[in-house]
Amino acid sequence: ERSSLPGGDLIEPYLSSVSDCIVELVKEARADLKSATIVYGTGKCSLAAHRDYWDEENQLWACGYAPDVPVDETVIVANVNADDGTLLATLVNYACHPTTLAWDNTLISPDYPGAMREIIEKTTEAPCLFLQGASGELGPVEGYVGDIEVAERNGRQLAYAALSALEALPAPNTRFQYNGPVTSGATLGEWKHTSLPKADREANALWHLDRQIIPLSIRPGTPTIREVEAQLEEWDLKDTSEARAMAERKRRLLHRLKQLPPGDNFELEAIVLRIGGGVWVILQGEFYSILQVTLRERFPKTPLIITTIASHWGASYLPPKEIYDKGIYQESIAITAAGSLETVIDTIGERIEELLK
Repeated sequence: ERSSLPGGDLIEPYLSSVSDCIVELVKEARADLKSATIVYGTGKCSLAAHRDYWDEENQLWACGYAPDVPVDETVIVANVNADDGTLLATLVNYACHPTTLAWDNTLISPDYPGAMREIIEKTTEAPCLFLQGASGELGPVEGYVGDIEVAERNGRQLAYAALSALEALPAPNTRFQYNGPVTSGATLGEWKHTSLPKADREANALWHLDRQIIPLSIRPGTPTIREVEAQLEEWDLKDTSEARAMAERKRRLLHRLKQLPPGDNFELEAIVLRIGGGVWVILQGEFYSILQVTLRERFPKTPLIITTIASHWGASYLPPKEIYDKGIYQESIAITAAGSLETVIDTIGERIEELLK
């Protein structure tokens, strides 16, 4: 649908090349399967900011930096080590839209994750996988610019935060624990890296994948495809910047509506994957960060990898029920009814609890 725009002729070949690359990578991975151990850790990064900003002067909600609203700064990292200790890969899971670059940029760019991966891969000499967390309301402090250097700088900020957390990880199958007091000029507490007991090693070898459908009610008053097509036609007849912006919104809405199944529910696809001591939650759509904050508070001793926009955009944004009908961008385009986010949090929380028993 964008092929007629400047540079649009590059989109299809690029997407085809991505598909071909993924196929080859899957083949390579299957041909080189080996035993490995994943060690998780946690860090913090202040790259992300809340982006639901109340413009007092114009009395409207703008999608941009809201400096007075606290955000989730959690960075989950992991080392993947072969049995001989060789580092096979690293993982970085962080919640922040890759929206450094906007309308002034004319290049295809990986935004901040690109620079982040380059720095980590150069430092560790191993591939780095980035997984975007629940970031429906989160974006870079400095975003919507055209300067590539800003995206590079944002990437460096996350890379150094992740590298700091990666450097703090213990060796595979070990833990850092208290070894008792040592009498000296002062009574010192000695800590040592010790091997995990056999039971813990066996627990870390567990693997279970749970795939489920979470039915969510379609939002009341959702327009039909025909209604939106008529609105789009009207906006396309007008040659103003506002008209072009509104037409773009209608095209995005059409894209979402055409993904909806018949009936009153949207069937959200969810995967909960236990890999040893960690749990991966893989979801369609864009969730507000309260999803990952709530789940991590509920399971504080379990590393949780939360990754969203998996497979496709799905139900688009899933904001908290209390912000519906306020005119905030994310809720204004939400397809599912108020309370959907909370339903997903409860459902996934129950499934994680079952997997950890």
